[in-house]
This record gives sequence, C-alpha cells and structure tokens, in this order.
Amino acid sequence: MTWEFSWPWAFFLLPLPLLAALLLPRAEESRPAALRIPFFGALKSGISLQRQERSVIWKGLALLAWLLLVTAAARPQLIGESIEMPITGRSLMMAVDISGSMLTEDMEINGRAITRLAAVKAVAGEFIKRRKGDRIGLILFGTQAYLQAPLTFDRKTVSILLNEAQMGLAGQQTAIGDAIGLAIKRLQQQPEKNRVLILLTDGANTAGHVDPLKAADLAAAEGIRIYTIGVGSKTQLVRTPFGIQQVGGSDLDEPLMKAIAKKTGGEYFRATDLQSLQRVYALLDDIEPVSEDTLSYRPVDERYQWPLALALLLTTLIAIGISGLLSARQLNWGKRND
Repeated sequence: MTWEFSWPWAFFLLPLPLLAALLLPRAEESRPAALRIPFFGALKSGISLQRQERSVIWKGLALLAWLLLVTAAARPQLIGESIEMPITGRSLMMAVDISGSMLTEDMEINGRAITRLAAVKAVAGEFIKRRKGDRIGLILFGTQAYLQAPLTFDRKTVSILLNEAQMGLAGQQTAIGDAIGLAIKRLQQQPEKNRVLILLTDGANTAGHVDPLKAADLAAAEGIRIYTIGVGSKTQLVRTPFGIQQVGGSDLDEPLMKAIAKKTGGEYFRATDLQSLQRVYALLDDIEPVSEDTLSYRPVDERYQWPLALALLLTTLIAIGISGLLSARQLNWGKRND
C-alpha cells in the first residue's frame, strides 16, 4: 500500500497566510472609550512574558491548523495493491434437474455407488469454481422450475446452494421447457454474445407450461447458447428376487436434447458415468473459455477526514484560548482603570 495526494497542487496554498500578512494593510486598532487611558503605553510595556509565550503557542497552533487544512484539501489517499479483474465475462446460467429419477444410483466414485445428483454436485461444483470472472446463476427444476441463485460473481455461494439442493423440492416430474424459459428471463438483460445456459437432465419433458422446442427458439432469438447434458447410465441396476440385474432403457429424451442444442448453436453431451461427466465439463471449459483479458484496479481509501478533523479541533481550541485571553485582558484593564 502507498500514500498519494489526489490534488497535490493544493500545497501551493501554504504561503497564503504569510502573503496576506505582508501584502494586506493592517486593520486600525480601535478600543472602546472606557479602555483609552493615559498610561496605555506603560500597560503595553508591562505585558508579562507568560502572556507573550501564550501568544506564540496560539500562533503555532494556528499555523498547524492551516497546514492540516491544506493537507486535507490535497486529498490524501491510501492506495491498495493492484487487483486484476476480467474486462468481460460470460453470463452463465446452470439449470439442474432435481426430479425423482436423479436419485438413481448408477454413478460411482471411489468404488462406491452414488446418485446422479450427487455426481452432478461433485463435478458441477468444481466447474463453477473454475469460472473466475463469469456471472454464474443456478436454476433447479422438477415439476416446476425456480431460481436458486441469480447471476452473480460469488461463485462460492452458488456452489453452496447447489450442494444444498434436495430432491423433491421442485416435484417429481421434469419441466424442461419451464427451466429454459426462466433462464431466458434472467439472461436477456445480460450482454449479448456472452449468454450461456447449461441444461442438465436425465429424463424427458413431462411437466410444465412451455414447450421445450419453442423455448429453444426464444433462446436462439435472444442469442442464448444452450449446452444440454444427458446424465445417467444407459442401463440400470435393479434389485430383483433373483439378485441385482441390469435392465436396459432410459427415460432420457436424447432427440429433444440434441434439437434444443442445435437450435441455439450449442452442443449435446452424454454423461453415462462420473468420468464422462467430468470430461463434459472440461469440454465446456474449452468451448466457452474463461476470459483472460483483465483490467487492473487499485482500491482507493480516502483519508482526508483525519487532517480535517484535527484542524477543526485545533481551531476550536484556539478560539476558546483567545476568547479566554481577551477576557483576562479586559478584566485587567478594567482594574487598572479603576
């Protein structure tokens, strides 16, 4: 951190009191008639040394107050360390399916079976952390779609909200069209060419009021690119009286996912396990890279308040001291006149 003066030319005002004393005519001294006494000269020569010393102190304090006022006028600032910020970032909305089918345990991590939603939380959380400089938002959808986190630079909070997502909060069905419509509403106010929606689901559109393909057309008109991710194994493990068996088939509507991505200039990805899901998000980092252009910014902390406050305090003390000195002199003159 460094100290700087925003208006250093203000220090040219420092000699102003001296110039005023030298160039301006002195005011004529006048006193009330009651104080005009014949032996005024004797009184003047009899001023005590202590009173002279006090006068020097008041003048010194006055000069110090003037110096503080000029310093405050120069606007002292504490300049912080340089902070680099991205000039432009993407507005990236994530729509995550939390319908009942996301509880299917067909993913694996460290040899342990986990649900599709748990896998998405693990991988998507790391993806969010890498998107430095992007505005990230989160939509959760099931039977209904709702905004969990608006577009924000606070990636940590978005990750926390994703990890706290619970199954059943939005219903058991899948409203893909409503999720896209809500994302359009949130993204349309953002800068063009940087609007991105990542839609992740494991099923088909079974609920909602908006047709997914019509929503995709609206997104394309708004310049929003949609990347769709179909998650889940192509076969499922089912417990039967004869033990655990694999059954084929999946509820995922891949033709719909591909059509949505194609209409908006995005891409469709299929993630059948944790590793392929990680590859998908790595590809998204390559396709929509984080902006590397940065703008240097140094935080400025104004500190003019301190010298200004000290100057006002000294001025108040000087006014009180001079007032007391004048009162003492008037009392002394009155006694001698008597």
